[in-house]
Amino acid sequence: MHNTNKTGKVFLVGAGPGDPGLITVKGANCIARADVVVYDYLASPTLLAHANPDAEMIYVGKKGGDHTLPQDGINALIVEKARQGNVVARLKGGDPFIFGRGGEEAEVLIAAGIPFEVVPGVTAAIGASAYAGIPLTHRDYTSDVAFVTGHEDPTKAESSVDWKALATGIGTLVFFMGVKNLPTIAAKLVANGRPADTPVAVIRWGTTPKQKTVTGSLGSIVEETQRAGIKAPAIIIVGGVVNLRKTMQWFENRPLMGCRIVVTRAREQASDLVHQLMEYGAECIQCPTIQVGPPQDWAAMDKAIGILNRYNWIVFTSVNGVDYFFRRLFENGLDLRALGHIKTATIGPSTADRLRTWGLNSDIIPESYRAESVIEAFSATPVTGSRILLPRAREARSVLPVELRRMGAAVDEVTAYETRQVADSAADLITRLTSKTIDMVTFTSSSTVKNFHRLLPHDRVDRLMEGVTVASIGPITSQTARELGFSVTIEADTYTIPGLIQAILNHQS
Repeated sequence: MHNTNKTGKVFLVGAGPGDPGLITVKGANCIARADVVVYDYLASPTLLAHANPDAEMIYVGKKGGDHTLPQDGINALIVEKARQGNVVARLKGGDPFIFGRGGEEAEVLIAAGIPFEVVPGVTAAIGASAYAGIPLTHRDYTSDVAFVTGHEDPTKAESSVDWKALATGIGTLVFFMGVKNLPTIAAKLVANGRPADTPVAVIRWGTTPKQKTVTGSLGSIVEETQRAGIKAPAIIIVGGVVNLRKTMQWFENRPLMGCRIVVTRAREQASDLVHQLMEYGAECIQCPTIQVGPPQDWAAMDKAIGILNRYNWIVFTSVNGVDYFFRRLFENGLDLRALGHIKTATIGPSTADRLRTWGLNSDIIPESYRAESVIEAFSATPVTGSRILLPRAREARSVLPVELRRMGAAVDEVTAYETRQVADSAADLITRLTSKTIDMVTFTSSSTVKNFHRLLPHDRVDRLMEGVTVASIGPITSQTARELGFSVTIEADTYTIPGLIQAILNHQS
C-alpha cells in the first residue's frame, strides 16, 4: 500500500464508545489496510489487533487536559504521513463527527489536497445509553433528543448553548464531556425551566466492563455523582427516559461485571476465552506468557511423515499438535490420502473438532481430557505390535508414551511445535498486581503457569498474588501451579475452555 511517489489517503474512523465489538466492518477493514494508525485515548486497544503487524502505531490520546499531542499537532501528523504515501487510519473514539473534532481534521485534509473518507462510528450517546438500559427516545416519553457538549471551547467569547430551548423544548438531553461542569449544567437547566425532579443518569466508561451508572434528579445528581466518585470519561442523560433503566438495565447485571481477569494463554489462542469472559462482563487483561511456534528443527517430523505407511495410529494431544502436523504434511507435498490407513485418537473435543476441520474424524475420543484418559480408552483396543506417532509439544508430559509402550506399542514422539516464553507484558502485569487492580488469573496449561511465574520477581510473588484468585483448567495445571506456590481456588471439572468458564461462573455466583 505504501507508495512514496504519490499522496496517500486518510480514513477518519469512528472506533465506537469502548466495546471493541461495536466497531463497524468498514472501520475494522480500514485499520487492517492502514500503513499508519493514529489512535486516541478512548479507542479500545483491542481494535489495534486488526492492524497489519508492520503498521506504524501512533498514540495521540487526550484526557483530562493531558494532551499527548495538541490538535494542531495531530492535524500536521496525519497530513505528513499521508504525504509520504501512506494509508492512514485516524482512529477516534465514538463517531468522528460527534464532538470528535473530525470536522476540523477533514478541513485540514481538504486544504492540503489529501483524499479522505469518513467512517462513522457508534457515538457514546447511543452506545452508553443502550448499555445502561436507557432508550433515548420512547413514544411514551419523548420523540426528540439533543446532543450537547458539556465542555465548550474555552476560547469562545460566549456560550452557544441555548439553555432556555434545551430546558423546555427537548425531551432527552445528552451531554458529552460534562462531568466536571455537572453542577453548572444542572443549575442552568433548572434555572431555565426544567423541573428539579427530572431524572438524570451519569454513565462512566459506557459499553466497557468498567461501566458504572449513577442515577438521580437534576436536584440530586451532583451529590450522587460525587458520592460515587464518577469522573471522566462519562456522559450525562437528562429526561424521563432515564426511569426506564429500572427495568431495562442488562449490561451491568452480568455475573462477571467488572471482574478484572488476566488471560495468560498464547495470544493467537486466547480469543475464545477472552470473548466468553467479556460476554459475562469481565474486563480481560491479555498477558500471554507463551507463544506457540514451529520447532527449531523439523527433521524428526519430516522423517515421521516420510514413513507414514508404517504407522497404525496417530495420537493428537492438542489443537496445536493437529495444526502443525497437517501444515507440515502439506508442506511435504502430501495430503489426507497419506493417512488413509491410519487411525486417530485425540484428547478432548476441541482437539477432535480441530482434526475434523482438516478432514478427519477421531476414532477415539476419551471421556475426560487428559493423557491418562487416552490410556484408558486404548485399554479396550489392542495395540500390541502397533506403531503410534505422537506429534506434540517439545516439553510434554511423559505419561502417555510410557504407558502406551507398556501396552506393547512402539511410540515415536516428534516435536510438532514449541512454546516459548513471552515477556512483553511483564511490566504492565507487575504494575497491575502491585496496585491490586487484578482480581483473577487464569491458567490453561502447565506452560502458562511456569512462564507466568517466571515473569514475577521471585522475592515478591506472594505479595503480588495476595488477594488474586487463581483459576485452573484442570488438575495437571493445578498441580503445576501449587508446586510453584500458587493457591488454586478454581479448577474446572471439564478440562476445556467452556469448562473453565463455567467453573469461574460457579465460583462467582
